[in-house]
This record gives sequence, structure tokens and C-alpha cells, in this order.
Amino acid sequence: MKIGIIGGGSIGLLFAHYLNKMYDVTIYTRSKEQAEMLMSKGLIFEKDNNSITERVNALTFSSWTGEEELTIIAVKQYHLLNVIRQMKEINQNHQHTLLFVQNGMGHLKWLNDFTESHIFVGTVEHGALKVSPNYIIHTGNGQTKIASFKGDLLDKIRKLFDSPIDHFPFVFEDDYHEMLLQKLIINAVINPLTAILAVPNGELLENPHFYRIFKELFIEISNVLNISNSDKAFAQLENVCRKTAANRSSMLKDVDEKRPTEVDAILGYVLEKGKEKAMNTPLTKSFYYLIKGKEYEKGGN
Repeated sequence: MKIGIIGGGSIGLLFAHYLNKMYDVTIYTRSKEQAEMLMSKGLIFEKDNNSITERVNALTFSSWTGEEELTIIAVKQYHLLNVIRQMKEINQNHQHTLLFVQNGMGHLKWLNDFTESHIFVGTVEHGALKVSPNYIIHTGNGQTKIASFKGDLLDKIRKLFDSPIDHFPFVFEDDYHEMLLQKLIINAVINPLTAILAVPNGELLENPHFYRIFKELFIEISNVLNISNSDKAFAQLENVCRKTAANRSSMLKDVDEKRPTEVDAILGYVLEKGKEKAMNTPLTKSFYYLIKGKEYEKGGN
């Protein structure tokens, strides 16, 4: 099976490493420099202080034609709309199978516009750190959950579940909305708190004052999203925070490295839902604007 991966960030490179073991993979990057580096120097993959260098196929995104049986879109939320627009402009005479692996739920409204009959969404629970354009570190094991947004579970997607890859499992979920909602809650609480407090995930549980805000932000968000079993959802949130105690969240890394964050797709989505329901969301709003303020300090909008 041929697989295209759009996005040369940490998740795109992580997928490329593991899927390249069994499939014909091509990475499509935004910059020509990254594609050339991957082709000439290979992809450096590190895990548990051991590293290897492997050959990968890489091209710029402008070269993507959708000929692969599966295309995984692994760009950040703030790049996604432009990527979608360019994908639609490409003249194609065949149907694609697309898999979107973004944080948040704000991108769902854009997926209905695709004419493709098989669209999937996913959540990635692995930890990954991109050290350089061709160097990725797998910092934490997890799994990738996939659910159908539109269309059936085709054989080409089923291969991901039926042919397991060591340390990189795929799990199929029946309800894409519930799957994304669970991940949204985790991102909406852990990411903005750690980004503003500048602490690793575990500090949110260890510091009693941080933990109080942790709980109160969860309660506000779970009320807006109408979470039916809030006790179970909170237990899952605590468990993820505990398992990733030493990790620095992706939003904290974005703030530290002066990159845009995905706050609009995460807290912005919660604010939209709160507005629709005429619900007050003071904590969500405060952390949303604190993160936007951090982006502004770094030269953002």
C-alpha cells in the first residue's frame, strides 16, 4: 500500500518512520529544504537513547497528486485550512482515502466540503519531539485511534489494524465525535495550563494550587461539552496527566519556540459551543486570551 503523509512536523515524521517499515511512504513537506534534507541525509529516528538513520521518500507538498491509496494529513490546525484549499485545487480523476490527525474539533466543519467518499479522523497519543527537519525522537509510547467521519472501513485502512506495527498500534473507534471529544478535553485542560504555568504535565497534579485550577477548568469545559460521565472523563484526564508527567505539552513547546499554538482549535471550539448555549466560560476565556497574549508577544496576531 502506498501512503502519503502531508506534514513534516513531529507527528508526520513519527508516522513516516513506523509506516515506512511496512508500506511505501512519501512525506510531503512545506519547504523544499526539508524535503531535500530528508532525501539526502535520511530520517534520523531516536527512541530510548538509541538512534538510527533510514531512507525515506520526500517531496514538497506542491508535488502531491493524491495517487497514494491513503493520505494522512498531519499538519497543525493553523496550517490545515490552506492545505485543504490546495488539496481541493488539484485536478484529480480518482477518489482518495484521507486521514486527518489534528488536535481539537474545529476542523470538522471543513471536512464536509470534500467530495471524497472515505474520510477518517484520528487522535495521536504518542509523544514526539522534532529536533531538526530530519531528526525525530519518540518520547512516549501511545496509540493512534481512528474513526470514520464519512465512508466505510476499507481494506486499505483495515490493514493498519490487521498488520500491527511494534510500538505503534492503531485502534478503530466506532464514534468519531466521542473519540475526538475525549481527546479535546485532555488537550483543553492540560495544554493551556502547562503553557501558561510553564511546567511539565505532572506538576498540574502535584501542585495543590495548580490542581485546583485543573479541576475547575475541567468542570467548566465538561459542562459546556455536556459530558455525560464526568467522573470517568476526569479519571481519564488525571491518568493521562500522570502517565505523561515528565512531558512538556505541545502547546508549551509552541509557546517556548515562538510558534503559533492550536488554541483556536481547542479552547476556541469550547468558547464557540459555550456561546451557542449561552453559557458563561470565564476560565476558558481567560486561558484562551492568555495564550493569545503569549502568541502576540512572540510576534503573532
